[in-house]
Amino acid sequence: MGGTGLILLATVVLGWCALPLLPMPDGIEDPVIAAPEVEWVDRHGETLRRIPASDRSGFTAGVAEADIPESVIRTTLAAEDARFFDHPGADLPAILRAAWQWLRNGRVISGGSTLTQQLVKLGHPRPRTLSTKVIEAVLALRLERSWDKQQILRAYLARIDYGNRCVGLAAASRHYFGKSPGQLDWAESAYLAGLPQAPSRLNPRIRPERAKRRQEWILRRCVQLGWRLPEVARRDVAEPIRLRPTGGEFEAPHFVDLLRSMDPVASGRVETTLDLRIQNACEQAVRRHLEGLRDRWVQDAAVVVLDTRDASVLAWVGSPDWSRPDGGQVNGPLARRSPGSALKPFAYGLAFERGWTAASVIPDVPTEVVTPTGLFRPENYDRRFRGPVALREALAGSLNVPTVRLLERLGGPQVLKERLEGMGLQTLDRPASDYGLGLVLGDAEVRLVDLTAAYATLGRLGIHKPWRIRPLESSPGIPVADPGACWLVGDVLRDPLARAAQFGLETPLRMSVPVAVKTGTSTGYRDNWAFGVTPEYTVGVWVGNFDGTRMRDISGVDGAGPILADVVADLDHWMGTSIPEPPVGILRRVVEPLTGRCTPAGQPGREEVFLPGTESPMERPEDRDRDGRVVLGAEYADWWWSPDQRLGIRAVLGGGDADSGFRILHPQTGTVYWWDADLPAEAQEIILRSSGVCVWESETLSLMTRKDASVARLTPGRHRLVAVALNGQRSEVWLHVRRR
Repeated sequence: MGGTGLILLATVVLGWCALPLLPMPDGIEDPVIAAPEVEWVDRHGETLRRIPASDRSGFTAGVAEADIPESVIRTTLAAEDARFFDHPGADLPAILRAAWQWLRNGRVISGGSTLTQQLVKLGHPRPRTLSTKVIEAVLALRLERSWDKQQILRAYLARIDYGNRCVGLAAASRHYFGKSPGQLDWAESAYLAGLPQAPSRLNPRIRPERAKRRQEWILRRCVQLGWRLPEVARRDVAEPIRLRPTGGEFEAPHFVDLLRSMDPVASGRVETTLDLRIQNACEQAVRRHLEGLRDRWVQDAAVVVLDTRDASVLAWVGSPDWSRPDGGQVNGPLARRSPGSALKPFAYGLAFERGWTAASVIPDVPTEVVTPTGLFRPENYDRRFRGPVALREALAGSLNVPTVRLLERLGGPQVLKERLEGMGLQTLDRPASDYGLGLVLGDAEVRLVDLTAAYATLGRLGIHKPWRIRPLESSPGIPVADPGACWLVGDVLRDPLARAAQFGLETPLRMSVPVAVKTGTSTGYRDNWAFGVTPEYTVGVWVGNFDGTRMRDISGVDGAGPILADVVADLDHWMGTSIPEPPVGILRRVVEPLTGRCTPAGQPGREEVFLPGTESPMERPEDRDRDGRVVLGAEYADWWWSPDQRLGIRAVLGGGDADSGFRILHPQTGTVYWWDADLPAEAQEIILRSSGVCVWESETLSLMTRKDASVARLTPGRHRLVAVALNGQRSEVWLHVRRR
């Protein structure tokens, strides 16, 4: 043996002899603190879930040797450390194997930790680094110089986490099977031995099929190690696993899971805001209506009910079935989803604060908006345009184009983002410019519980209170919006006649009690939403699929709406339903729907309500022509010549343009567009429109047809565009495209 070999051997011998001089691993002799009993109850004292106290033994004493059957020892070692009785605390072959797998695959395949090393880690958890592995290996060698194998095994079985608050073999055996460890058979022992690898992922109460697969692997491993005969192991695998019932106290599971995550060390009697009666009604409504939506590719739903007065949670349905293995444990109210049109009321609330009224008219016409990411062309749900539309009909009918135009006039997405954040939406974590004007159409992600709380803020007439699940002292709240504007939004959303033009009268949204309702449908039918607000309660419903797959052509009215209607009926029975008091000085006037102006006495129109100081001005002579028809402005020219124009003799296009013959409607001459080299060419096209059938010509622009519409692809420069009608009439415009 050379000099180097002698030095290495001497170092190993000296290190081994010096091990007893090292201190014992931290925490190794500390007692295990038994978990106290905890019981979560609803606001009336009804039990939601109870977890009994765990009478675990102290860590040093471990589990009594007589209480550990051979089946537990063998299955535990098969799962964690088959060479436990052969190594001195660290298993060199296992370490070398793990290192080789890591080098070969570029990631950790197996840890190489012995059961003794795991015990050291349980006593003092450290960051998972290579140096930590070395420290734990040395401390494991030290521990085995003082404790024998049986003592280490007993201590490990007393300390390991088996899930569901069961730390230690005795607690797990009693919780899952209702018996002491000494009474466990091989099938039950293997079942428990598999759980510590991933207590959450293998939780038998949630994912029994995963726990069963792990048990079968351990029993096969026992056969490979010669600890169990194959035919006997097959009988073990075939033995049914009968878990001890939890006592039936497993109500509102997602709600209790949220409580546990917020306070993992809770003990004793934990009071909550939940109303179990309302909770059960919501769960039944979800299951009942989802059964009828299966052929529409709908699988999941979530519901939140808040007490509008103090924002306390009355019901929390996280999914249709908590025990379902494919997504049942997803906590739906906390999932981030696209809200579709459900954000629109908050934009209209901003408008009402700034002097707009429910009678104010905004054009619902083909619209292109220049944004930092290119041209934005909003479309309505039915791809039709309605010309002049009052804000009451635009909001109640959830029209996209007028809403986008409104938000642009209010100052863009930043003002809406600030309002939504002030009302408690916590997931708008990108700059407003990233969302653009599409924010008001749902180009963001929100959580059901946050959006329900924002609607409750409307119900409190602008006073924001965070949603809560524990019965704490009620907060006075923070004023974040004008009370009159919030009242007017609610008045519009309670108006079934204003909704009728888009949704009809007989829909799930028409209820027997006065509820402000709003729905939303995200792009691709991936999310349905429905919200209902009264001074007593606020309900939020989401319907869709947790995995993001699209539903089959189902809107918020038909998907989430029926669940909302059923929940509202139950809440009205138990809590009653009222209408918020209108602001002092409210006015009612008759207006012309196409202009929003008040009409002279005796002239027909529609009655509208106005906040104090916002009454529309009277009609002017120039608002009508000599035949009494409403005169529309030039912004309606594109729409006037389209098939969507159905006003008949009620209106005329201003300036005599209705009879001016053939011309280009879009683009207007002199329009300036911006061209961005970072955007794809398809995103930088404009739609071409004329007052009649024509052929388009341009010497500098590429012209093509997309979806039955003529378009021009923009390039930097000054361009001449010509339209030639079938009768030979010509119209031309000039436009400028500038490089950004």
